[in-house]
Amino acid sequence: MIRTVPTAPYKDQKPGTSGLRKKVPVFAQENYAENFIQSIFDSLEGFEGKTLVIGGDGRYYNREVIQKALKMAAAAGFGKVMVGQGGILSTPAASNIIRKYGAFGGIILSASHNPGGPSEDFGIKYNIGNGGPAPEKITEAIFERSKIISEYKIADAPDIDLDMAGSFALAGMTVEVVDPVADYAELMESLFDFVAIRNLISGGFRIAVDSMGAVTGPYAKEIIEKRLGAPAGSVRNATPLPDFGGHHPDPNLVHAKELYDDVMSADGPDFGAASDGDGDRNMVVGKDMFVTPSDSLAIIAANAKCAPGYAKGIAGIARSMPTSAAADRVAEKLGLGIYETPTGWKYFGNLMDAGKVTVCGEESFGTGSDHVREKDGLWAILFWLNIIAARKEGVAEIVRKHWAEYGRNFYSRHDYEEVDTDAANGLMDALRGKLSSLPGQSFGDLKVEAADDFSYTDPIDGSISTRQGIRILFEGGSRVVFRLSGTGTSGATLRVYVERYEPDASRHGIETQAALADLIAVADEIAGIRTRTGRTGPTVIT
Repeated sequence: MIRTVPTAPYKDQKPGTSGLRKKVPVFAQENYAENFIQSIFDSLEGFEGKTLVIGGDGRYYNREVIQKALKMAAAAGFGKVMVGQGGILSTPAASNIIRKYGAFGGIILSASHNPGGPSEDFGIKYNIGNGGPAPEKITEAIFERSKIISEYKIADAPDIDLDMAGSFALAGMTVEVVDPVADYAELMESLFDFVAIRNLISGGFRIAVDSMGAVTGPYAKEIIEKRLGAPAGSVRNATPLPDFGGHHPDPNLVHAKELYDDVMSADGPDFGAASDGDGDRNMVVGKDMFVTPSDSLAIIAANAKCAPGYAKGIAGIARSMPTSAAADRVAEKLGLGIYETPTGWKYFGNLMDAGKVTVCGEESFGTGSDHVREKDGLWAILFWLNIIAARKEGVAEIVRKHWAEYGRNFYSRHDYEEVDTDAANGLMDALRGKLSSLPGQSFGDLKVEAADDFSYTDPIDGSISTRQGIRILFEGGSRVVFRLSGTGTSGATLRVYVERYEPDASRHGIETQAALADLIAVADEIAGIRTRTGRTGPTVIT
């Protein structure tokens, strides 16, 4: 039986760069999740009888919303839903299943790298048939629908046992509970030289992968320990927990400090890596070397032919605008196309679908390729292991040789989290008001060459995205970028990106913050960060 439930709209259901993210108590409000899910279905056409994929990162409230989504999918007319066993599907694994089985689309329940728990974060996003995040025209339609929704439809049916694999009937729709790991592990084995990596590990190369109590634990256990032969315990915090074990599941130098310190110790592992809440981000460290995400993208692109799945070379590289230009230098030398997009993985989808790019990345610890349409943390970790195995060099040696060949882009991101929203918007508005007057001004030895608010015209479909971040470009290639993040749930996150290109190898050993000190000071001077936010320093530096 299909039941029609009267409802009233909520006015705050505008998706950000990766869907709708709010605190759990917000999603737990009467009809809140139902309204948004129905708004997704009401914004789509032609899905009757088709397949929908549903999965999540296992965070608090994941199972409850999956049951709602299953019953609403049945009421909407989907013919089949594929859902991860236990309600688990990493974001890249969900993208792979959508693509592999020709699904109409998918609903991914995650707040990515944000904390989980009864009072922490939850999220819902829709992915289209190519496996990638919905483009703006769809997310805008969902938001507009959410503002006027007056009813939703849901099947009156018992809950599905998510812990039992198999096929089940739900109000005339088939629900297939699938192994969340198998298809993804098979895909990774087709891309990388597992024999070479196994030989590397069996030869004494020690690795540690921190899954941070989040979704990649089962994936890493299957691939790193079982298929690649790493000793038991090489994958840490491997059980997905609703609150991620009380830890912040963001793989950076603050939240994965224990792993970093272990690798940097004299008797620690040779290689360390971490992934985030939903498995789409990564951090890579080696002895005496933290690899910035921007450098990681460039090095993977430069060494892509080491991996069997990319042996014929790559078509091109794409990066988000705030990501450093390290990848640009690789593209220039290899004669590849390079594309600069706004932040948000959805902007890479058209480029990959059109065959313009193979490898892409964002500075926010996200790297991936056209094997799926999401960034992929474990893929990046395996790519690094493949490169190490092929080159027979450690992480630090690989990175330093890359800098020697291409030059070093000193780069850092300063995050000011949970800033008062009005103060953050005021800062950005004031910066926009200065853009026309900044070129030609000098700040110490730094002279502004250009300043703008980045806009992007998609070369495939012609769509235009504006107000994507303020760029201040200095003579000599240095720059500072300011933007407000769309991934938080409380207040605003101001992100300040600072970059300097250094071709002189004799200067590559300078500590990053020291190399960027003058640019960091100028960023505060121009934007008035301390004055406007009341913050004496950033919350997180990466």
